[in-house]
Amino acid sequence: MQRIVMAALLAGALAGLAAFALHLWQTTPLILHAEVYEDGSAPAAAGHSHAPAPSAPAAQAQKAEPEKITDDLGRHVLTLLADVVIAVGFGFLLVGAMALSGRGADWRRGIVWGLCGYAAFYVAPSLGLAPELPGMVAAELGARQAWWLGTAAAAVVALGLIFFTQGALWKVLAALLLVAPQAIGAPHPVMEAGNVPAELAAQFATASLVVTGLFWMVLGGLGGYFYQRFAPNA
Repeated sequence: MQRIVMAALLAGALAGLAAFALHLWQTTPLILHAEVYEDGSAPAAAGHSHAPAPSAPAAQAQKAEPEKITDDLGRHVLTLLADVVIAVGFGFLLVGAMALSGRGADWRRGIVWGLCGYAAFYVAPSLGLAPELPGMVAAELGARQAWWLGTAAAAVVALGLIFFTQGALWKVLAALLLVAPQAIGAPHPVMEAGNVPAELAAQFATASLVVTGLFWMVLGGLGGYFYQRFAPNA
């Protein structure tokens, strides 16, 4: 148990830091851009900088800049905490699965485990529910969460059947589990135009795909490395 805890904590903390850096570089600027459309200030923002208008008093401009710095710092701190906490949680799931498999692990096998986690927790749900930016039209939150959880659980079971069972019947069952959530369909609202441009949404979906894939590879590789490193005979 100590081996699992140490490997999951270290791998999760380091992978969370890596995820934070990737988000800061790729996805956070897109989210900030989308928030401009969400609050309806896009036309003004498109042709002007974020600085106060020339007619604004100098005192107001001096006050706005520290507030913006404080808001940005608070956002980054919360993003860092969320990335690390989520990475540690997924690290426990991943390292625990490595231990239960009884097949041993190293950083190479860990990357394979990470790619399986990526497929189950991101790729499969994203086939029905694409990553969303602020201001995008979406279905009711509870329905989306229920579909996401069901899809991820079905994908986890399907991958387990593929890698840990023998026989064509189990493989067919795995295929059915992968297809069933998509056949049921993710909850979507009545189609209507949103505020966020389609190009921005597509760019965010692509960036999320790459960033999340790199995160899972780092988490899996580190999880396998530390799990092997803390083995009694290491």
